[in-house]
Amino acid sequence: MRRQFVLPEEDIEFLDSSFENWETICEGLHKWLIIHDFPVSDGYNIKITKAAFRIDQGYPNTQIDMVYFYPALIRVDRKPIGALANQILDGKTYQRWSRHRTSQNPWRPGIDNLESHIFLVKNWMEREFQIR
Repeated sequence: MRRQFVLPEEDIEFLDSSFENWETICEGLHKWLIIHDFPVSDGYNIKITKAAFRIDQGYPNTQIDMVYFYPALIRVDRKPIGALANQILDGKTYQRWSRHRTSQNPWRPGIDNLESHIFLVKNWMEREFQIR
């Protein structure tokens, strides 16, 4: 697995204890974390996918935003998933889920990190079935 940049130690410990295969890559002006074999909630066309996260300059003081999946997720009931776009990353077309923190749930520097963002992502996948 590639390690083209270094994440904070607490993120590395979380990733190593939670996921077998993950890597960090630099592509263009952006840094990305890619988690292989990311578990997908029930109700989608696949059980595992790759999940990518853009790590912006200033992280962990700046927030992680959104999530990108490859291959794309499709609901098995064929209902649409809102706020999607394509993102080319590492030679593949990832599905961008445009989901953001709210004023009621802002990024908290020194508290929030990769683990708390992944918790949100899992919540987004499950909540998708409650809103559509």
